[in-house]
Amino acid sequence: MGELTDKAKGLANEAAGNVKQAVGKATGNASLHAEGVAQERKGEAQQVKGKVKGALGDSI
Repeated sequence: MGELTDKAKGLANEAAGNVKQAVGKATGNASLHAEGVAQERKGEAQQVKGKVKGALGDSI
């Protein structure tokens, strides 16, 4: 995967995670809220991976 692909997937996971957190909080579903937090963190990690690829090149 390239830099832009990782960044795009990261943004998508962050957005989905934020939605899950909001729905979980609104409905009192702690499990869904926690799942959203985990997905948001995954998205943040993917974005960092994309930034590293951009700095070092897509060959890593």
